[in-house]
Amino acid sequence: MLADAETKTRKKQGASGSGGGGSSASGGGGDGNGVPASLGEEARRRYLNYALSVITSRALPDVRDGLKPVQRRILYGMWNDLNLSFDTKYQKCAQVVGAIMGRYHPHGDASIYDALVRMAQDFSLRYPLVDGHGNFGSLDGDFAAAYRYTECRLEKLATELLRELESKTVDFRPSYDGTRNEPIVIPARVPQLLMNGTTGIAVGMATNIPPHHLGELLDALMALIDAPTLATKDLLKFIKGPDFPTGGQILNSKPELREIYETGQGSVRIRGEWKTEELKRGGLQIIVTSIPYTVNKSTLVAKIGDLVRERKLPLIVDVRDESTKEVRIVLELKKDANPELVMAYLYKHTPLQTNFAVNLTCLVPSENPEVGTPKRLDLKTILQYFLDFRFDIVTRRLQHELAELKKRVHILEGFEKAYDALDEIIRIIRQSEGKQDAAQKLMARFKMDELQVDAILEMKLYKLARLEILVVQKELKEKRAEIKRIEGVLKDKKKLWGTVKDELGEIRPYADKRRTRVGGAGAEEMEFSADAFIADEDAHVVLTRDGWIKRVREVKDPSTTRLREGDAVMTVLAGSLKANLVLLSNFGTAYVTRFNDVPASTGYGDPVQKLFKFDDGERVVGALSLDPRLHQPEKLVAVTKQGLGLRFLLAPHTEVSTRAGRRYAKTGEGDEIIGTQPVGERDLLGVLTEKTHALVCKVAEVNELAGPGKGVTVIKVEDGDRVVDFLAVAPNQKDAMLEFETQKGRKLHLTPAKSEVTGRGGKGHEMSRRDAVKDVLRPVTFVPLPEKKE
Repeated sequence: MLADAETKTRKKQGASGSGGGGSSASGGGGDGNGVPASLGEEARRRYLNYALSVITSRALPDVRDGLKPVQRRILYGMWNDLNLSFDTKYQKCAQVVGAIMGRYHPHGDASIYDALVRMAQDFSLRYPLVDGHGNFGSLDGDFAAAYRYTECRLEKLATELLRELESKTVDFRPSYDGTRNEPIVIPARVPQLLMNGTTGIAVGMATNIPPHHLGELLDALMALIDAPTLATKDLLKFIKGPDFPTGGQILNSKPELREIYETGQGSVRIRGEWKTEELKRGGLQIIVTSIPYTVNKSTLVAKIGDLVRERKLPLIVDVRDESTKEVRIVLELKKDANPELVMAYLYKHTPLQTNFAVNLTCLVPSENPEVGTPKRLDLKTILQYFLDFRFDIVTRRLQHELAELKKRVHILEGFEKAYDALDEIIRIIRQSEGKQDAAQKLMARFKMDELQVDAILEMKLYKLARLEILVVQKELKEKRAEIKRIEGVLKDKKKLWGTVKDELGEIRPYADKRRTRVGGAGAEEMEFSADAFIADEDAHVVLTRDGWIKRVREVKDPSTTRLREGDAVMTVLAGSLKANLVLLSNFGTAYVTRFNDVPASTGYGDPVQKLFKFDDGERVVGALSLDPRLHQPEKLVAVTKQGLGLRFLLAPHTEVSTRAGRRYAKTGEGDEIIGTQPVGERDLLGVLTEKTHALVCKVAEVNELAGPGKGVTVIKVEDGDRVVDFLAVAPNQKDAMLEFETQKGRKLHLTPAKSEVTGRGGKGHEMSRRDAVKDVLRPVTFVPLPEKKE
């Protein structure tokens, strides 16, 4: 992958490095030898170096020990350099950070301390590896105290990752400054990668591995040792799913979890758990006992509080956080409130239910032992990599133990020879000129090597006692038996796997009770219904000409409502809080929302753009209440300023829309819709232009469009002229008129029912020669709700 690309880039640059290409001989090329290099090739090479470094040395964990480099260096430094085992005294985190930064990880103290803190947080890691003393943060998002105040040491479980280091079980490499060595991986006895999970963002890739229950992982590993042909679906009989440190409930079904573990990616849906408690004074309160992983508890409580304050959740009286070490968020309910209904709303509108995006990407061993290859793996492959790693660790440990035993046996055999000729050895030593001379004489006389002779010469005098030979012979016998046993294990692959399995069993005492419940919501669970949280009340929505909108409880006189200077009321819509209303824009888009979703205000209200995603220059030209108590037209007519008209059905625009709305018409370049009105099949349509040209035609002549379109010509508009208003009325509606004032101060009326009806598409007749419309006197549209029957 990236390593191959880097190698090819280096080869290519090496082949062409001696050529020209640059205009300066002092350009400082890719190899630092002063040879000019192509800027593109050099940038590519350096970016690949950076990307490779981030992927392999910082962001992604190794599949074998499950650790990122900074975590591995912290644990190794605390174990090897600072001797901070679980049974030692705590030391200041500042000392740990300084030691790790100075010896192994030169990337700044902040990154080291952040990693150290995370490994000590029981709400971040399912099984913490660092035992922290002091303030290490909280579920509320509180930061840990500065490292000069906190102390730490290793957890007991961390020793299971580190204790085999002395047995030469892993390879080492030089640290960044070459003064000491560090392990490439540590010989973890526990499946750390899946046990605690990890999150990381590299260059072009990321990882997000959830934590799991240690006992379930051990069961799956042992089953895989016994039956290597088991597939991921078989291993899921042991591993039920992620086990998050903060508890919660996983909603995914078994087939969904199986797909996630087989593909290495997917989304786990998790929600907090709750119960109810009865109050002494009557009524119920909800107790949230767990929250989803990575959710900030204080933010969650604040979000619930905001919903209550905004009256979007009227069934809740009070919200309190009574958490200590255990999560306890109290939601006090109104009497007769339905707890299931409240929780359905919270799951829908708060982080109490979230998704965890699973991405099982990690570094796997490659030909270069120091650099891993990033891959996305399935569950079985991850477990198999860990088992192969443990098999190699056990083999190398036994080989090291065998070598040490043979070395000890060799020395004991030297002691055995010495006790057989003790007087002669003492005589040779007494007659020698020094240690070196004695060693040479003993090696020549008794056929011993330097190691045996050196052990004899360093022997303490009390070891010459008569009974010490028995101790040597006993130890020699035990060591030879142990050598025979280890050689037998090393020769038998089955016995080696048995050792791996037995050692996994020794880890089981660390497994505690599962915290996250696995299983989707029951069929009887109440589904979220927004209407259930809306009061059954009537309200009015006021829309102004300049595009301000507000909801008020009652409107007696539209002219008395509070407006911004120079603004005027365009329409007042009445309806239930549960009913919908539709706003129609000049660009041919219909926006539908609930009365309840319009912000209530006693002031000017809010710009309509706050509720919807309006384009530049877009404004509302028509509005309609969809309350079922009001008569709803089947069709509406729209007219553009260039004289085009169209009819469209209201039915597609009655359900709540997104912020982007739904299209009901298309407008040509430079054109826009000036308004919409409800129409019937037999209605008349009167159109007026700025130059007082008027035309009356039958609405039926205007085409009805099945989808958004530009429509047909209603009136031909001359250059420099435009349609300013129109009116659709029934033929018998003699009093319906369009009133306007000309620039010369004349007030004229267009009454479609009294005017001559012509076909559409004409120029119309001029109502006032050499004059133009100054203003159209539009009345405020206000259709009140019918009175309730007693």
